[in-house]
Amino acid sequence: MKTVLGCVRKADTDFEMISPGDRIAVGISGGKDSLLLLHALSLYRRFSGKDFSLQAITLKLGLEPFDVSPIAALCAKLDVPYTVIDTEIAHIIFDVRMESNPCALCAKMRRGALNDAAKALGCNKVALGHHRDDAIETLLMSLLFEGRLHTFHPNTYLSRKDITVIRPMVYLPEKHVKHMMKVLDLPVVKNPCPADGHSKREEVKTLLRTLCKDYPHLRDYMLAALRNTEQYGLWDKKLTGGPRPNEPILDNRK
Repeated sequence: MKTVLGCVRKADTDFEMISPGDRIAVGISGGKDSLLLLHALSLYRRFSGKDFSLQAITLKLGLEPFDVSPIAALCAKLDVPYTVIDTEIAHIIFDVRMESNPCALCAKMRRGALNDAAKALGCNKVALGHHRDDAIETLLMSLLFEGRLHTFHPNTYLSRKDITVIRPMVYLPEKHVKHMMKVLDLPVVKNPCPADGHSKREEVKTLLRTLCKDYPHLRDYMLAALRNTEQYGLWDKKLTGGPRPNEPILDNRK
């Protein structure tokens, strides 16, 4: 866990993610990323010197089978309160809207539902399990499918919800997430979504793997580009955190 916690501490330091007194909702999908994040934050609160609390939240989309009992057991072991929220997101997307490309709408609805649940539980921040490769893939997807340079920010204040979204594992490579999943024997719950493994993100993952065969350091260079705020400003620290004195609040409608 030393590598994981080192990446979490660096992200926290670079982007001022966690403050004493924070109540952080950890979004738990049942996948390896969110489960490792929960485990890492439960350890980080012990040695970081910051008095913050955790609240695990899982959104059930209405797809079965999806057994959350292994997640509940892990939360109990880590001494983290766990809440499960039932939603009709799958019904809306597949039955009502009959989306041919459901991932974007699903992600938007899940973000909204998770933020609402976090606020209802008294949390001021939501932690998501996005890692380094997620940030890079999102940048490529934005370029290929939207014609712009964009990716998610490690620390984003949402003014409409009055909540901050943080991504403490943004420096951690996915290969290390997979390694720690095996080492910790994390109780990964299989994603029942019919679109799982057949998305645009999977196409970009394949493309990135192909490129990295010829350019082994490509991921490192792309991460460096994200952090090079003087040129690109994608991860500019000025955009992080909550509202500051005499600074306008941007209304994030996503």
